[in-house]
Amino acid sequence: MERRRRRGWRARLHTTLDLIRANPTGRIALKIFIGILGAVVVTVGIALIPLPGPGWLLVIAGLGVWAVEFHWARRLLAFTRRHVNAWTRWVTSRSLGMRFVLGLVGLVFVSVVVWLSLKYSLGIDVVAGMLHYLATH
Repeated sequence: MERRRRRGWRARLHTTLDLIRANPTGRIALKIFIGILGAVVVTVGIALIPLPGPGWLLVIAGLGVWAVEFHWARRLLAFTRRHVNAWTRWVTSRSLGMRFVLGLVGLVFVSVVVWLSLKYSLGIDVVAGMLHYLATH
């Protein structure tokens, strides 16, 4: 089977990786580098999951980094893509009202996670502060 022809930066990246893998020491060094880089990206992503922002995106990006060298990461990334695509297709096939309800449920979930994270990790109770503000003004 003929490989699809790559152009631009992807071709240069694959050529560089192939050259590194051609040397046994380079192959081991590349695995170690990819392993550490992926671990850092995944760890930062996991730390950011409770906060609003790109937590899950970073976890998936870390899987993408690992997928350069590790077969299990390629399989897990493919599994994740399949399920995210299936979820997206399911949500977009629903009515506008249902999508609004799903978005509202997601917003409430993220709000509760942020509130609990602030309350139990930093000792800041936003809800109590708002209730106190409303009661005194």
